[in-house]
Amino acid sequence: MLQQRTLKSLTRAVGVGLHSGQRVELTLRPAQPDTGIVFRRVDLPQPVDIPISATAVTDTRLASTISHGGAKVHTVEHLMSACAGLGLDNLYVDITAEEVPILDGSAASFVYLLQSAGIALQNAPKRFIRVIKPVEVREGEGKNAKWARLDPYHGYKLSFEIEFDHPAVNATGQRVEFDFGSGQYAREIARARTFGFTRDVEMMRANGLALGGGLDNAIVMDDVKVLNADGLRYSDEFVKHKILDAIGDLYLVGKPLLAAYSAYRSGHAMNNQLLRALLARPDAYEIVDFEHRSQAPQGFAEPAPAW
Repeated sequence: MLQQRTLKSLTRAVGVGLHSGQRVELTLRPAQPDTGIVFRRVDLPQPVDIPISATAVTDTRLASTISHGGAKVHTVEHLMSACAGLGLDNLYVDITAEEVPILDGSAASFVYLLQSAGIALQNAPKRFIRVIKPVEVREGEGKNAKWARLDPYHGYKLSFEIEFDHPAVNATGQRVEFDFGSGQYAREIARARTFGFTRDVEMMRANGLALGGGLDNAIVMDDVKVLNADGLRYSDEFVKHKILDAIGDLYLVGKPLLAAYSAYRSGHAMNNQLLRALLARPDAYEIVDFEHRSQAPQGFAEPAPAW
């Protein structure tokens, strides 16, 4: 059978939150089959577990926030993206503050942490959410339109298109497609960093956001150019980061999807709306596993390769 996956050993990281600027320690620990991915606020007087789910998402302003019983964890999408990219099903995430560390602004550091701990196969079937009818959410009309959609597909592929009226972004690809069957998540997607504009920084910081952001953990642009001395990691890094975010946002549903995701100008809020729309339609999906590995879509039978 196609088996669930966890870590072989625990691994740790220390960093700062992108928006809070707070120092935070992260410990990633193995978990038993069928545990799922559980964030644990260990800094509180009584530790609080926050299991991931589409309905655990309670704030989507500039990041995905999950909460339970008054405890919150902000900016979970990059770590969740790495977990999806490596096919991890079960994991405890012990965290000492309310925001996941931003590290280098991408999912690459999380991929490295998880791979350094090792991926262990477990004696339980890996379960998927297979989309069997299209589901779509939309907002706005004309130039203000944005949408996200899931269609049936034997595998998992994503296509995303952005539209930023900025010289530095216009000079790059604004549409990208990625298929998990390629096994190239770590190489092609994970290194894409979050990005922002200097014109927005003052406003964001006045609202208590981006307090930990800088050139070492984000692509920063003024009105005409990228300010990072080392430039871009990919020629289409901006839209690839939006794919990276979408992978993390969608994995908050709690199981890997078998679907084709497509989106235009979507973001954290719309990605979560799409998951909720899917779950509200029991006729649009089914839970499946694969008794024989040969039945699984290409790229899902083996743990993701190292760099």
